[in-house]
Amino acid sequence: MTISNPKKDKSSRKQGIISITSKGTGYLKIPTLEEDPEIDFKHLNTALHGDLVEIILHPKGRSRQTAEVSKIITRAKMRFAGVLEREGHLTFLKPDDTKMYTDILIPLTGLNSATIGEKVFVEIVAWTNARKAPEGRVIKILGQPGDNDAEMHAIALEKGFEAKLPTKVEDEARIIKHEGIKASDYAGRRDFRNTLTFTIDPSDAKDFDDAISFKELANGEYEIGIHIADVSHYVKPGSHLDEEARGRGTSVYLVDRTIPMLPEELSNDLCSLVPNKDRLTMSAVFIMDKNTHVKGEWYGRTVIHSRHRFTYEEAESSIKQAGAPLHKELAILNNLAKKLTAERFAEGAISLDQEEVKFVLDPEGVPIKVMRKERGDSNRLIEEFMLLANKKVAEILTPKITKELKHKNKDETVSIYRIHDLPSKEKMADLAFFLRGLGHKVSLVDGIIPSHEINKLLKSLSEKEDKKSTMSDTVHRAVIRSMAKAIYSTQNIGHYGLAFKHYTHFTSPIRRYPDIIVHRLLANHLANTKIAKEKFREHLLSYERIARVSSEQEKRAADAERASIKYKQAEYMSERVGQTMNGVISGITEWGMYVEEIETKCEGLVRVRDLTDDFYVFNEKKLELTGQKKKKSYRLGDRIKVRVKGVDLERKTIDYALA
Repeated sequence: MTISNPKKDKSSRKQGIISITSKGTGYLKIPTLEEDPEIDFKHLNTALHGDLVEIILHPKGRSRQTAEVSKIITRAKMRFAGVLEREGHLTFLKPDDTKMYTDILIPLTGLNSATIGEKVFVEIVAWTNARKAPEGRVIKILGQPGDNDAEMHAIALEKGFEAKLPTKVEDEARIIKHEGIKASDYAGRRDFRNTLTFTIDPSDAKDFDDAISFKELANGEYEIGIHIADVSHYVKPGSHLDEEARGRGTSVYLVDRTIPMLPEELSNDLCSLVPNKDRLTMSAVFIMDKNTHVKGEWYGRTVIHSRHRFTYEEAESSIKQAGAPLHKELAILNNLAKKLTAERFAEGAISLDQEEVKFVLDPEGVPIKVMRKERGDSNRLIEEFMLLANKKVAEILTPKITKELKHKNKDETVSIYRIHDLPSKEKMADLAFFLRGLGHKVSLVDGIIPSHEINKLLKSLSEKEDKKSTMSDTVHRAVIRSMAKAIYSTQNIGHYGLAFKHYTHFTSPIRRYPDIIVHRLLANHLANTKIAKEKFREHLLSYERIARVSSEQEKRAADAERASIKYKQAEYMSERVGQTMNGVISGITEWGMYVEEIETKCEGLVRVRDLTDDFYVFNEKKLELTGQKKKKSYRLGDRIKVRVKGVDLERKTIDYALA
């Protein structure tokens, strides 16, 4: 690498994760600096988006701080999907990843039977000269561009998820399935097979990892069991299944498919809480009065026999219609769930749910309809009882600090928590600035907007919604963007968004590896198994690695899901070029305004250069575009009519124009 001045003193050297724009400009967030140093294309020195790098700061001039990359410490990724193209005698990959600012040359020896025009997956094998393109080799042929399977496979591989599980993992699962539930598996389990138990899941769900049991007691209280698939009974530490699940961290949910963390023999069969079959579970059972006070609790391994499989829609009908299956039981549970929700918000929880879309695809995977997912009482019912179980399990896995423990070595308990930190004061200040610009008065207390103020504002905006504005969605989106990301950690700092002091993930072990770990930890706790003092640090570091990898994999899976949605939205709109639709302004920048189509939530860009009726200027303080002559303004949340101008499927982008 060529470094312009390698004799810089140590104070000018900084390390961090580099972010690179689609134009090939890099930025590094340095907490001690007022602004992120900018690294232009010629000073990237082969650094790619997400790499851990060392930079050298340039002498500060009148303009912003600049820098150059001096060392690549850790690569984020070296594999890219894209289309093979040829120019003259050169064959190269045009990457799908918009953050990848250079093509990848593919020598004839690296084509591996791939042909020009095909969609492929390529690995960079050499890149020593920053002035030249990297050299790569084809490691997988995906198919033709635009083919649904090829595009979805490319998205998954880009984020590090291979759909096919290793043969040794599949073989291990087949043996376990063949053995089934043995007589010895029932030993030591609390029997719930004669207690009313049921599941509530989406209509297209293939695996059911949670069930609820309900019993009305003679004293007017209720016994409510949250039963979770006992995956840890089958997935043992050190097995091929465990190693693969640990590496994947999570299942991945693309628009048209699931890439499971575990083989289908377990996820869709032996571990799935299907109706009318015995299933092994790990359970949290609560005795609760009608005011949701928990009067008793029990945790342990159980066996259940689900009597009914509800879809969310069916459960919704049963809640509301007398005479429908399990109406009384579901109505009671729904009433309790609403009280649990009210308690959470009274304690300071913030509504962080975002609207989601669902696609109807034809047999070829082409989207023919996009619609919003409806969240009804049945969704919230399940959510509240899962939250309760997660919270209570976290509480019992947390060491109790007593006067006696203060004088003892507490290093005998390790757990994995789901934590959500306070928002940064910088992001809160930006949010307050944004809200005040929209005319909303908010206060900052110790640098944070109090959660009750945010909830009050969101509720007020929702009640005032009209046909010209969807400001509540806009503000809600801004609130979510201001929040920290929830992650896994061995250090419990609580969950800010849920307003819980203790929280973990216990309820989805079929699709999340940390839940399997929490099940093992709970089993050890119930058996009073302690970690030897000399082994504590080893255990702690192991669980910290699991928490870190699981957090990273969760982010990659979410990125893959979003990419698949954006691709299908772009594909849907590609068949509607020229059509006029209703939209809401979801973002404003100096280059244009982002507009979200109201029914399908397909977001596209109306470029400033296409606003030909006036000369528009971007007001950063008010986040609006204002015409200089006619004084017409476009603001966040405004409803406007747009025409679909064009679509770029490779970049997954949509261009709108004002109708």
